[in-house]
Amino acid sequence: MGDQAFGSYVDLALIQQQEADGVLRKHHARHTDFRKGLRHGPGDHQVVWHKPKRRPGHMNTDEFAAISQTLTVREVRLKLSRNGFRDQFIIIVTTLLDAKQYPASQLTRLYGWRGMRQKSIYVISKRHSKMERLTAKTPDMVRKEIWSHMLAYNVLRSVMEQASPLLHYERNRLSLQGARQHFQQILALLATTSNATRQRLYDHLLQDIASDPLPQRPNRHEPRVVKRRPKPFPRMRQPRNILKAKLAA
Repeated sequence: MGDQAFGSYVDLALIQQQEADGVLRKHHARHTDFRKGLRHGPGDHQVVWHKPKRRPGHMNTDEFAAISQTLTVREVRLKLSRNGFRDQFIIIVTTLLDAKQYPASQLTRLYGWRGMRQKSIYVISKRHSKMERLTAKTPDMVRKEIWSHMLAYNVLRSVMEQASPLLHYERNRLSLQGARQHFQQILALLATTSNATRQRLYDHLLQDIASDPLPQRPNRHEPRVVKRRPKPFPRMRQPRNILKAKLAA
């Protein structure tokens, strides 16, 4: 899923090369005429896109040549509704061509999850993953530090995915911080116990993660403010040894 910055021919073709499907907001520069193509219903049709003549800057010649000359896509007008706000109509383009298996109502719900996925990306790289400030001093160590954070995040998400069937696959109601806390509490036992006991402990861990779901909070917004005021000290803008030398002088 993605916004209109990715709703282009090349992006959809690259997604299909990965044997995946895309649901992207259609790029504003592309014209839409629902009177043409194979119609599936009002504001829903199937058309053929043609490969652009100009190669995008992020691709080399061989990569661009490997993309097919035509691409069959489905364009759908979605109605996004929120309480207290005026209805918004957008056009998405998707490689999910079966209108019976993927009706517009399901595509609307799917695209509505895009904002939640963007917040998940923020969680990966910011405060919840402790990556606001990296402490390494060399490029190699910075890379290792980033990969360590990614490894830990993927481990937690894998555990949450295994716990999701216990909550009827409502993954958005599983708490990342709750999973981290439960996992840390049981980690030492998992590392030192026998295989049979480890499996029982792991099953108990999944039950704990699924037994404390997040409440339903549609359209939730929180102020982006800092609760505690910083201490009245100046910022450290020079190396510590220089500042200590100035104090000694």
